[in-house]
Amino acid sequence: MSLRAWKLNDLDEIVSIEAECFSDPWTRRMLADSFLSDRFVGVLLEEDGNVTAYGGMSITLDEAEIELVAVSEMYRRCGRGTQIMEELLRIAKKRKVKKVFLEVRVSNSPAQILYLKSGFRGLHCRTRYYPDGEDAVVMVKELG
Repeated sequence: MSLRAWKLNDLDEIVSIEAECFSDPWTRRMLADSFLSDRFVGVLLEEDGNVTAYGGMSITLDEAEIELVAVSEMYRRCGRGTQIMEELLRIAKKRKVKKVFLEVRVSNSPAQILYLKSGFRGLHCRTRYYPDGEDAVVMVKELG
């Protein structure tokens, strides 16, 4: 298993996992555009030549927003999400980020547990945040 930065040739696998994991996935175009942003950082886990998990965040000055975290269904509950979170937070610290934010569906308790274990705390709720009308919990972690 290797942890590394996204590459453009990983796009097909990332798009596939994104569609598998989310009811409102990022489109191929949105994911491809992330390669054009100098603020975006994407990391992934690769096993036997296959992407099994990935995450992405945008950094602006001393704040970051984790925008994507996904683990392919057959690799869940084995610590891969934790590895992705740890790497994103390590990169954020290295870049002198003081606060990291993220949004998570109120119904996504496995993700909320991951984020709480990673040191995030609930900040507030965004009503009807997602396209289907579901609320989001905004979470923050201070890196200080």
